[in-house]
Amino acid sequence: QVQLVESGGGSVQAGGSLRLSCVASRYTFSSICMGWFRQAPGKEREEVATVYTIGGRTWYADSVKGRFTISRDNNKNTLYLQMNSLKPEDTAIYSCAAGGRSAYCYPRDFGNWGQGTQVTVSS
Repeated sequence: QVQLVESGGGSVQAGGSLRLSCVASRYTFSSICMGWFRQAPGKEREEVATVYTIGGRTWYADSVKGRFTISRDNNKNTLYLQMNSLKPEDTAIYSCAAGGRSAYCYPRDFGNWGQGTQVTVSS
């Protein structure tokens, strides 16, 4: 059964930090790619960060590069997103996802999604 459950969202002031977690079933966590996406009101879903299971290659959107870090704990089947130096424009619903067909972890190849967790950053 596919299951992805996010937690760790909340409200912070600009400059603050949050760590999102996503617990996955063992089967789902073995997907080629795991990633974090976000969607702000009135905007399209945006790919934030991905990690390729084989070798651990990571990718970040330019808007979060240097501030966010994606990681995974294979013993806990958990994906993390450490978010530092948060900005109001980071406000969105953050969802974790699993899937992938190649090391590029294209957004179109993610087929399994969590429900999302709200992150609100105030100025």
